[in-house]
Amino acid sequence: MTFIWPIMLLSLLLLPLLVLYYLRQVRLRDRDTAVLGPLGIVQGGDGTAVGRRRHWPPAFFGVGLTLLLFSLSRPEMPISLPRIEGTVILAFDVSSSMLADDLEPSRIEAAKEAARTFVENQPSTVRVGVVAFSNGGLVVQPPTDVQADVLATIDRLTPQGGTSLGQGIFTALNAIAGEAIVLDEDALEEGNLAESVEALQIEEFSSAVVVLLSDGENTEFPEPLNIAQIAAEAGVRVYTVGIGSQDGAQLELDGFNVVTQLNETTLQEIASLTNGRYYVATDEEELRDIYQNIDLQLTIRGESMEVTSILAGISLLFMLVSGALSLFWFGRVP
Repeated sequence: MTFIWPIMLLSLLLLPLLVLYYLRQVRLRDRDTAVLGPLGIVQGGDGTAVGRRRHWPPAFFGVGLTLLLFSLSRPEMPISLPRIEGTVILAFDVSSSMLADDLEPSRIEAAKEAARTFVENQPSTVRVGVVAFSNGGLVVQPPTDVQADVLATIDRLTPQGGTSLGQGIFTALNAIAGEAIVLDEDALEEGNLAESVEALQIEEFSSAVVVLLSDGENTEFPEPLNIAQIAAEAGVRVYTVGIGSQDGAQLELDGFNVVTQLNETTLQEIASLTNGRYYVATDEEELRDIYQNIDLQLTIRGESMEVTSILAGISLLFMLVSGALSLFWFGRVP
């Protein structure tokens, strides 16, 4: 158990003082009873002499007060809760070619708009993470169900460097797994894909998908189809979103004029290999439907739940019992 306001536990130090005060009052009452009892003056509300049951109402009140003071510290308890969920990783191509303006106002802005449309249409049961890739890959937002965090991350993305579709897919797998997965690059370079997949010992993640937003121009190692095969082995489908046009655009990079165009073939092959689907960034209606192809599954997830209200409710119950017993037995509230 943890506490949000642990300093409030000091309020429990009041309890010994209250107990000492109550015991002093009991002694004073017992002294008066010894003097006045024979005269028949000290009696309970029902006409019987006051006995040990007089301690029951204060005892219930004391338990209720203890729980109430304890709840002021706002305790939290770890609880394993079942939930239906899925995971989507938005893998953004942030290479320099995404600065091309064959989509208005640019490819990267078109990709961001497509991603915003997708995120805003997700149900609360789907967690969304963001991966940015160019020469390498980086998890810039771990999977979360807080849409505002995802949208803010998307807004911060800026293009630079070359393009490695393989790194984008592999980094997305790391984000899904929630831990670093080591890739055997030597095995991939030698073309031994089976050995590389076996060495990963990656789990099965059929409730997760990757949405890859890119122009499809791959310029860096590793081979994207090899990494796509690894994703397929883990049950992860890759939905590719083409950003750009077939006609392409001319882009000035480092003093050179470079022609860049949408490579739909590579993106379609990646989607086909992983049992995903290829989309066009300008088709917002299709993008909204991606999440319908996610296989949600029942998972047990440990969460910390604040139990302040529960303890406060129980303390109120004890205090009500204390008052009820006092009224029933003695005709008054202690």
